[in-house]
This record gives sequence, structure tokens and C-alpha cells, in this order.
Amino acid sequence: MNIPPSLCLQCRGSKHLCGLAYCPVMVRLNISRISVSNYIEGSSPPSVFVGRIGYPKIAVGPLIPPIKSDTTIYDKIERWSNLDLDTILNYRLSLVRGKIMYNINDANNPDRRLLQLQELAISKEPVDSEMRLENIMTRVYINDNTPPFGPSGNIISFKNSNPKVDQRVEKVWYDRDLKSVDAVLKLYDENIDISSIVKAFSIGVLGIKKRLVPTRWSITAIDDIISKALIKRFRDYNSIDEYYVYTRHVSMNSFVAILIPSIWQFEWIEAWFPNTTWNLSKEVEIIGDHEWYKGINHYAKVGGCYYSARLATAEHLIRLKRRGGALLLREIYPGFNLPIGVWFVREQLREMFKNKPMRFGSMDKAIEYAMNHLTIPYYKWKEKSSILNKREKSILDYL
Repeated sequence: MNIPPSLCLQCRGSKHLCGLAYCPVMVRLNISRISVSNYIEGSSPPSVFVGRIGYPKIAVGPLIPPIKSDTTIYDKIERWSNLDLDTILNYRLSLVRGKIMYNINDANNPDRRLLQLQELAISKEPVDSEMRLENIMTRVYINDNTPPFGPSGNIISFKNSNPKVDQRVEKVWYDRDLKSVDAVLKLYDENIDISSIVKAFSIGVLGIKKRLVPTRWSITAIDDIISKALIKRFRDYNSIDEYYVYTRHVSMNSFVAILIPSIWQFEWIEAWFPNTTWNLSKEVEIIGDHEWYKGINHYAKVGGCYYSARLATAEHLIRLKRRGGALLLREIYPGFNLPIGVWFVREQLREMFKNKPMRFGSMDKAIEYAMNHLTIPYYKWKEKSSILNKREKSILDYL
């Protein structure tokens, strides 16, 4: 996309006059000019990252910005839904990653440094930390599953102040009889944030036989574990009695959800416009996946966003104390062309479901309203949708 320099001069990275969801100039500067000292001292949000390259021997380490302050929001995705992407990128690209190599099974009998990292990961507050690095890579880390972060290097030395460990997490850490799935659900039911559960799961403090789990795998695993459990809980609830439609438009994205009076069924469909992250063609590309009552029996074709969307939907049905099915549609518009992680879907849908829905007595009326909030015509969604093609009329359609 060619942006007239006059727009940049007027905007200066604050008004998004070019129509992009973030400032490409700021991102380019961050990506090309991030250089750091080999000595980093600052407040970890707290945050750790567990890599996957070389599995089962992988790189583990803290994420530390070179500043001392309350950096909680730098890694608290639950507080990002109403932030602009520039702000999130500024937080994330300031985080410097340290790396130490460990075998995944080392979590069961951690050495001093790994134990420090485990305690840091489950801290309730930012932890003053310092590390000395070598072999620093100035390239930032960008991935579609995890939030981005800044440069990285191998750790020569590392230490931190005494973390204020969350006692709820510490309790399950030392419970040698609690399976990892049960530990995840226990923490969730005690209102521990998803971001904190992911860190605990990834750094290997949950389960009977504790293992390090790459962060990008942990995110989807947690979304999957919790959403499956919630679906089981609401299956015996009474069904919603109408078709509920929710909408949200944010950061060059549109989200629409239709809750259906039925037994559990779920579908997530994404439409990527040209000049977006994953679509370099000249046509809109639509992809989705679905599950019926018994759940999905393969890894979703749309990747981790499927499980994040399913979690947000299941949480909402639990709040309603009702069961139902769900069709979720997402349009991604030109300008949204930087991977920022599946958290974006989960948190935007959580925010969307806080709104009061429009209610309809038939699926046709619900679809008609939903299509007014999307640009792609109905027939194209139907071509890709299992629910729209196989839906049966409920008694509500005849009333």
C-alpha cells in the first residue's frame, strides 16, 4: 500500500489517516532499529516465554523491558480489548527475551535458574529483574498465536527480586496428585486470568508429571481445555428461546455472532480481504471450521482462533445459564496485516458478548440483521458454512 507522505506528516502515527489499524512507520522503525544493551534491568510484567524450536530441548526465559515501573499491562491481554494496536505494539516490542536451554522434563526437577523463572511466571505483580545477554538478535518475534515481543539473546546471568507468588497457583504447583487439566480448571474457577494460567501451564508448574510447554501450544491448549469443560457444564441447561445476534467493529475487523436455540453446535468462519496478514491475493479468502454436539475431532483448519472464539462463546452461555449453538463470522479488512496473536479474537469476542444482543424469532431474520453488519454477501458465507447449509428449522420459525 502506497501511503502519501502528506498523510504521514498530518498523522504522525496518531490519527490513522492512512486507514491502517496501526502505524506502519512506527512498526518499521521498531522492527528495524531495536537495539539493546547486553545488560537489561527492568520490571518483568511478569512474563516468560517458552520456545518450541528444537523440541524437546527448548529455549526458556523471561521477558523484561528496560524500565522499572508497573508493567503489568505489558502482558495482561485481558486489559487490551479497547487499546489501539499501536499502544499494544509499543508495550510488547519493548520486552527483551532472555534464553536458556532446557529439556521439557527439567520442569519436574528445576535447577536454580529455572526455579527462578517458574516463580517469576506465577507472580501476582511485576518483578524487578536483571539479565546479561550475549548473541543478541535485534529481530522482533511476530507470530499469529502469541503477542509479539522485542529482541532476544542468550542469558549469561539472571536474577530477580522476590516474586509475590499467587498462592492459588502455588497451591496447585505443589499438589502432586492433581492432573494438569484439573489444575487448569481449578485455577479458572478461582478466577485466575487466562494469561496467568497460560504462563503457569507453559513454565511447567501444573500437573503430576511437570513439563515445559511451548507458549504458542499452551495458549491453544488452555483455550481448548477450558472451553470443552464449559460446554459440558451448560449442555443440560435450558436452551435460549430466540436467536441472539451480537456485533463488534474494531481495529479493521468486524465480528458477528448468532446464538441459535438448539443443542451445542459451533462454527467459526474468517474472511480475509486482500492486503491483510494472510491474504496476498486480489480476492477475499474465506476459511472456517465447525463442530457438532460431540465436538471437533481434528485440529481446526483456522488454527488457534477457533479455540479462542469457542472459549469466549462458551463463557457467555455459562453467564446466560443457557445452552445453544453458535455461528461466528469475522471479516478482516485491508490494513490489518500484522500477526498479533489469537488473544485478539478471544478478548474482542469477550467484549462483544458484554453487549445486549438483538433478538429474533427466526434464523432468517437473525441472518438478515447480521448481514447488515458485514460486507460479504450471504451466499458467500453459506458456501463455506456447515451450519447454514445443514440447519433445520426450529419450531420458532413457524410461530
